[in-house]
Amino acid sequence: MHVRVAERTYEGRAIDLTERDVSVAALLGAIRDEEAPIHVDCPTPGSVHEHVGRLPPETFDRRSALAAVARARGHTSTARSALDDARAELRELSPPSVDVAAARRRVAETGETEERLRERVAELRGRLQARRETGADTTAVDAQLREAVRRLSEAETDRIAAEQALERAESAARAARDRREHRLELEDRVANLEREIRRELAAAVWEAFRSAIRSVPGTATAGATPGTYDGDRVTAALAVARIAPLDAPVVVDGLDRVDGAEAAASILQAPVIYTG
Repeated sequence: MHVRVAERTYEGRAIDLTERDVSVAALLGAIRDEEAPIHVDCPTPGSVHEHVGRLPPETFDRRSALAAVARARGHTSTARSALDDARAELRELSPPSVDVAAARRRVAETGETEERLRERVAELRGRLQARRETGADTTAVDAQLREAVRRLSEAETDRIAAEQALERAESAARAARDRREHRLELEDRVANLEREIRRELAAAVWEAFRSAIRSVPGTATAGATPGTYDGDRVTAALAVARIAPLDAPVVVDGLDRVDGAEAAASILQAPVIYTG
């Protein structure tokens, strides 16, 4: 591992930067090969670094961290295939957006237009009949009636089409509700499988973790199963780092229970950049 800060390059498995004014965030970014004012030449960090790349960690999920260690050590879960299948099905289940309200408004609008025209036709028929009975000229009223009947026929067609569109929209909405319910079921299944996998993988490295607890500074105890840990998160994170196959360095910053870069590298059995 090589670390270059300004004009100076540090080399080794345990690098002490306590006398340099360095940003921990910049160090972590450089380890991840991001743009940073500090250059760190090291292997690409794995998923375990997301949990213990900085010690003490700002946040720490012990079971997720142990699962990441198990994967890094080559362990797999019997539920992995089921999880992949459930996730694939979930990605394909995007229920369509169906605007039933708009279809209902269209039915109401066409129905109102049809009713208004039907009343107009009835009115004109009455006027036409009255003119015939009195012998008055019916030409204008007859033309108005024919136009009203034509418009009424169109309105009836529009109303029927709107009702059919509403039926399709309601059917699509029912299908969308079914898809949403199925999606919720799948989301629950994915979450349950993820928890099952984390438990299974954590159990695969639990004995190694229990042993590491006794080798790192801190006061903690671990029972026979992954749910029986009694201790602080820093001790757990140290133990996780110790059993993980870490090639990229861990940044140790503000960890008063570890005295120096060499001690940190020895405890963690991993490359270390120590900032105090």
